[in-house]
Amino acid sequence: MKKYYRYSDYLKHKYGTRTYKIPINLALTCPNRDGNIAEGGCIYCGEGGASFSEDQEVSMDEVLHKKERIAEKYRAEKFIAYFQNFTNTYLPLDQLLNNIEQVLGIDEIVEIALATRPDCISQDYIAQIMKLIEESTSEPTLTFELGLQSTNYHTLEAINRGHTLAEFIDAVLTAHQYNAEIGVHIILNLPGDDKFDAREAAKIVSALKVENVKLHALYIREDTQLAQQYQQGQLEMISLAEYIDRVIEFLEYLDPKIAVQRLIGKAPREGTLFINWDYNYDQINNFILEEMERRDSWQGKKFDYLDGKALAKL
Repeated sequence: MKKYYRYSDYLKHKYGTRTYKIPINLALTCPNRDGNIAEGGCIYCGEGGASFSEDQEVSMDEVLHKKERIAEKYRAEKFIAYFQNFTNTYLPLDQLLNNIEQVLGIDEIVEIALATRPDCISQDYIAQIMKLIEESTSEPTLTFELGLQSTNYHTLEAINRGHTLAEFIDAVLTAHQYNAEIGVHIILNLPGDDKFDAREAAKIVSALKVENVKLHALYIREDTQLAQQYQQGQLEMISLAEYIDRVIEFLEYLDPKIAVQRLIGKAPREGTLFINWDYNYDQINNFILEEMERRDSWQGKKFDYLDGKALAKL
């Protein structure tokens, strides 16, 4: 029995074959960095975002090269064009549409995924993107990967996130109106959060019927406000055992129909003060699965709280 619904299985079921993401990085910012909402960004966010680029336009040569390399390495046959860094829907609409149009012409692209913030989703943007996609010959799926990080209002304020849970709920409901899908990024060990917050996050994304989630553990880059707090002894990281406990709590309350992209994030060690308790990705992933086996745990084990479940007792 598989302990959780793996994203790779979800993609294979949906598209019928091995499907992988092609990462695309543009020179972007976000309203939480440029003064629109705040300055400096979230306290954990470094200058480079997911990856640094100097161009706001898609480099087709680079995308095609990545596609060939991924196809060869992973035997992938279909692909997701994943605009992954910072806030892609913060681009002017015409520029965003032009970038999407570029990748729509690539063979075997079955999905366009846009990483963004919940407060940068609007009906006008989604409607125009969907119109462009529907006019293409391939008509790929549109997915928004939203950085929620925490459902705790106090935590969101403390990390200078610049939005609350309300904006996230609104973004999900709006995207679903246009049949766009939602992926959610959640950091399970932010300062101020606890195991209850992990459980509540699972319940909220389940109630909203998002399509997939991506879990991260907080890591600390040298060029961040968080690094200053860490170096000054103002921040104490939870133990790996506690993180594993929160992951399992999250999974047990998560709708088993929601795919899980990953249980912990990856980050370069260079320029990083703290990352994943000095274990690699595969080690921690195995620790989580071993503990789930020991507890006889699985995704959805405690998914019994929606659709008036209390009435079942009457």
